[in-house]
Amino acid sequence: MNKPLRRIAIFCGLLVLALLVRTNWLQYLEADELNANDKNRRVQIERYANERGNIIVDGKPITGSVETNDTDFQFKRTYVDGPMWAPVTGYASQAYDANQIEKIEDGILTGNSDQLFFDRTMAMFTGDKKKGGNVVTTLNGAAQKAAFKGLGDKKGAVAAIDPQSGKILALASTPSYDPASFAGYAREDEKAWIALEKDKDKPKLNRALREVYPPGSTFKVVTAAAALEHGQVEDIEAATDTEEPYILPNTRTKMVNHATGCENASLNQAMKVSCNSVFAKLGDKVGRDDMLETAEKFGFNAEQFTPVRTSASVYDKNMDRPGNALSSIGQFNTAATPLQMAMVTAAIANDGKLMKPYMIDKLEAPNLDVVKRTEAEEMSRPLSPKNAQLLQQMMETVVEEGTGSNAKIGGDVKVGGKTGTAQHGENNSKNPYAWFISYAKVGDGSPVAVAVVVEDSEAKRDDISGGGLAAPIAKAVMKAVLDSKK
Repeated sequence: MNKPLRRIAIFCGLLVLALLVRTNWLQYLEADELNANDKNRRVQIERYANERGNIIVDGKPITGSVETNDTDFQFKRTYVDGPMWAPVTGYASQAYDANQIEKIEDGILTGNSDQLFFDRTMAMFTGDKKKGGNVVTTLNGAAQKAAFKGLGDKKGAVAAIDPQSGKILALASTPSYDPASFAGYAREDEKAWIALEKDKDKPKLNRALREVYPPGSTFKVVTAAAALEHGQVEDIEAATDTEEPYILPNTRTKMVNHATGCENASLNQAMKVSCNSVFAKLGDKVGRDDMLETAEKFGFNAEQFTPVRTSASVYDKNMDRPGNALSSIGQFNTAATPLQMAMVTAAIANDGKLMKPYMIDKLEAPNLDVVKRTEAEEMSRPLSPKNAQLLQQMMETVVEEGTGSNAKIGGDVKVGGKTGTAQHGENNSKNPYAWFISYAKVGDGSPVAVAVVVEDSEAKRDDISGGGLAAPIAKAVMKAVLDSKK
């Protein structure tokens, strides 16, 4: 072979080699990235080539599929009571991808998961049509309905947890949206999506998991837990030596109380009437670092995965003494999701043991065989059983004799709770948020802990209170859970 031909042969050989390397690189190393690429329309087409599996609540599907006339997408997602369940399901859209459970468990729902390899292989031999598996949730339908109905046309959120297992029982957010309104690829779906994107009330925002609010006086239970755990309080009936007015440390700023009888009030009395001065001074005595330690044991400063990711609640790690005192009453930089405050309440109701919250009970194959089951998992021990029971005593006093009376259920059900009114806006100019956290306790322990926040911008400032707006919603959710267990 002459020299020019040899060079051409070598060059062609190198091109073939490069082609082989590139092909293998794409097939084996970049395949997952290409499959996940938003511009890869074949992934979307495949997602809707068959009926999706369903998301299940109380043994019944809250989703479905309907056949379309579209040349690319054979099936479209449908929803039962879509706005009520949107914070749980998320959406699955031919045009706008998917989110939340619909996205996280897309492999199971489409039938493409490696966990369903055996089912797909068997279908090839039997000739059965490919089907998706099911996602069975931990949600309680009656509790979800009570939460959604209770919020009504108000802006806010509800999170409810089983303290003994960590199962999420309700997750409501208002205003909401219907995921079916943009599930397709038609012009009307695009209009619905654009309208939701422009809506100033952000109906697509999952307020129960993704919005952080100043928790206001509901955070006082965390401060009380820190004081008990770090030995600053041993007797909840003893005077706290709190002056009136209390001056924030290193300042001349007076701490305002909206209750009377706070001077030297005991911890129990301060919780009952919600004395700002007592808890601000207590937080200062505990100190920022110990307050931070307790808050983080409850879950602050960390994202939670339910498996849907939640925003991290915040207890500032670097604030000064006056900032820490204000944070101890749930103001300053302190911020929490409704799920976070439900976790705090659940840990107290469960005698100090915090279980990891989760909303998927199990994944099912198309033939209903269990592919994976979620096991209850302990997350932390924010406080001892003894101190948890002292906090239960105080929270039950709040409901029996204090600001949380609207949450009473009666009979043999003991309810513990804490109201909260959280200031926000520049110079506290906006109407405050109304909070209520609570648990219901029967003979064999507490089956439900709830956190409710209401952003009621239409109400007058004097009418806004956790006890007035949020407590009745929490009561309805707790009662729904209790009734479902009878």
